[in-house]
Amino acid sequence: MPNMKPDKAPMPTQPPQERRHNFREVALGYSRETAMEEATRCLSCKHKPCVSGCPVHIEIPSFIREVREGDFEKAYEIITRTSSLPAVCGRVCPQENQCEARCVRGKTGDPVGIGRLERFVADTHNAGEGAEVKKPQSNGHKVAVIGSGPSGLTCAGDLAKRGYEVTVFEALHLAGGVLVYGIPEFRLPKSIVQREVETIKALGVKIETNMVIGRVLSIDELMDEQGFEAVFIGSGAGLPRFMNIKGENLCGVYSANEFLTRTNLMKAYREDAATPIMHAKKVAVVGGGNVAMDAARSALRLGAEEVTVIYRRSEEELPARAEEVAHAKEEGVVFRMLSNPVEILGDEKEFVTGIRIQKMELGEPDASGRRRPVPVEGSEFVAEADAVIMAIGTSPNPLLKATTKGLDTKPWGGIIADGNGQTSREGVFAGGDAVTGAATVILAMGEGKTAAAAIDEYIRSKEKK
Repeated sequence: MPNMKPDKAPMPTQPPQERRHNFREVALGYSRETAMEEATRCLSCKHKPCVSGCPVHIEIPSFIREVREGDFEKAYEIITRTSSLPAVCGRVCPQENQCEARCVRGKTGDPVGIGRLERFVADTHNAGEGAEVKKPQSNGHKVAVIGSGPSGLTCAGDLAKRGYEVTVFEALHLAGGVLVYGIPEFRLPKSIVQREVETIKALGVKIETNMVIGRVLSIDELMDEQGFEAVFIGSGAGLPRFMNIKGENLCGVYSANEFLTRTNLMKAYREDAATPIMHAKKVAVVGGGNVAMDAARSALRLGAEEVTVIYRRSEEELPARAEEVAHAKEEGVVFRMLSNPVEILGDEKEFVTGIRIQKMELGEPDASGRRRPVPVEGSEFVAEADAVIMAIGTSPNPLLKATTKGLDTKPWGGIIADGNGQTSREGVFAGGDAVTGAATVILAMGEGKTAAAAIDEYIRSKEKK
């Protein structure tokens, strides 16, 4: 009989007052006993609604059944049939809006802790020996992947399993994309990412770092001179957006992208760090998504005495994961809702001294379906700040568009691709944030998986001619 407890097993965490001063992982993971108990809450539904909510279609009831029986390595084998990054997904995927949102148990209580179980299975496998990854036999075809983020790694892994010789070209000095430069250590330890990368390399995938495609090599050169029969663009969306308000050029104003890259990839929180970062006392973070939460919580750990998130809608419209918002509040982050910056103030030396804010109210719904924030006349006020972090979104770097013939893009910079990832250029596919703009890790993985299948079909069809 299933365990009919209405609540999922709680995730143990570091105490808030302790974790706000360190970059160690906040969530500590399930024990063996807790994982097996939580697995008994699964009803093993025949129609598997949770699977339809997973962008990479993990056989969720099957892997949970193996957890319940204590065969964690079998559970890992089931997960990795369709997911190349289980330890990552178990930590950062918004399961509450995807697989867990479809869970039948969620109708009368908490859904099954699918993400927590996935994390447990991956961590258990990584802590032990596990089955050795075997490199598939080569089919003689070469594919290039641009970017080693979630979409690129997933595409590369899926193609390698099909026998393709895959080379991933990464612009930075370390593979992982947004997983290493964007998501903080306290949410996703970089050792976890590197372990997942090593597993993909064990399949035969080559990863070349410090390779800026569009500068070092062009897509034309990859296909015409390097012998790659297809190219997948998974270069992400790393170009930050700003509000274009007065004062954004002052010292102490960061894009969240720069702030997090300095902190996560370059370890600016260490005393011996080679990269500088301002250790501000009063930090304002503009935005309400997961990136804003990551920036705010990182600022606390860098020594800020006061961190305020400024968001122009109400708390109900916050796009960040509820868990991340809750953790931020526990750690002392202040939320100033229905507020919008109109100017960043500075002193004669051009350092930030404050931020002028206008109060907002919600009007009629806009194109996104959310109520549009409308300024309240005469409501402006000034809040003290010595650093401002802009976390209002990113767009793809225009370099590839500028250096690739026949590659169509949207007005805001996203690459135009069909449902299979095919772009306007034959043999060139794209997916993830490079197509959609900033989205979630698992959605990027789903697009990488779809594109891998389409690339396989494309090359096979050429082979038949």
